[in-house]
Amino acid sequence: MSTDSPVTKKPRSSEYFAVHAGTFHADEALAVFLLRLLPRFASMELKRSRDPAVLEGATLIADVGGVYDPETLRFDHHQRGFNEVFGHGFKTKLSSAGLVYKCVALSFDSKGLCEHDRRPHDLCSLRHFGKEILSTVLSQPIDSPLVSTLFLKMYADFVEAFDGIDNGVTQYVSSEPPLYRSRTDISSRVGALNPRWNEESSDAILDQRFEQASQLAGKEFLDRLDYLEKAWLPAREIVQRAVEKRKDVHPSGKVLVFDEFAPWKEHLHILEQDLAIPADELPLYALYPEDSKKPESKWRIQAVPVTSESFESRKALPEAWRGVRDDQLSQLTGIDGCVFVHAAGFIGGNATKDGAMTMAIKALEI
Repeated sequence: MSTDSPVTKKPRSSEYFAVHAGTFHADEALAVFLLRLLPRFASMELKRSRDPAVLEGATLIADVGGVYDPETLRFDHHQRGFNEVFGHGFKTKLSSAGLVYKCVALSFDSKGLCEHDRRPHDLCSLRHFGKEILSTVLSQPIDSPLVSTLFLKMYADFVEAFDGIDNGVTQYVSSEPPLYRSRTDISSRVGALNPRWNEESSDAILDQRFEQASQLAGKEFLDRLDYLEKAWLPAREIVQRAVEKRKDVHPSGKVLVFDEFAPWKEHLHILEQDLAIPADELPLYALYPEDSKKPESKWRIQAVPVTSESFESRKALPEAWRGVRDDQLSQLTGIDGCVFVHAAGFIGGNATKDGAMTMAIKALEI
């Protein structure tokens, strides 16, 4: 997958799509970039306007117009009574970015015609564009497992923040002011591209700055997607294999072995839910080499956290082992090759894979 930004092409027809004029924000900047990833909009003129006549003639409108109607490609979120969310358990109200990215499940007959309006998939009107965008960028079928997985992950990791910030939804419920302020998030950086109060400003300048903002937001979208495709998904596959083989490692299924290290905590908790693993069979320890490229690598044993971001372990390594190292630890445990156990009991080490496995088995029994 290329992470290069799409090049804005000259319009080939009288069709155009529209967003509002004036000060711009990150949500419509991203929405425009995403639309331009699709062949239909890549060569279509963009008009930034609040003129009702201009908006009425647009093929698609985002972030202006006071109407949300996916059938007519109207994607505003400012109107009274608008409470659309992404679905799939997400509760953040959508902005124009989320509305464009959202995907509506549709049915197609054997001829590939939409059962809603009898049009081919690429022309079907009652839909949003998220899965089509990913399908295009990744060169994968729109109904492929890869597209379906990354569709949800990209919303959770990237697009939802645009929705929350533009709608004034705070990340945390708190009556206290934040301890510090951040102006390095994508919405702040997009906002900073607007002309300053004491700079020259005109429609032409704002339009030019908007294009910069759209490229900025879009590049980060593509960079994140590239990471998920090329690093996050391969890690998921490693974790999934370990989960599937866990009872071959130990009959309890409570010990995972990764033959190469990969970020595993988030994937494990997701897979546990997807596979509906019973509570009394949840993995308690994960084993992995310190350096996957070295056959003689030392091994780590790590307690599985209660959640992917928690410091609390499901079952920490035995209290008597904590803070003890090397020969003293080997004598205490009766296991050769022990290197250390952290004072908090969440991680330990052994010189060999077999030694780390023996530590895990003994920890299960204590």
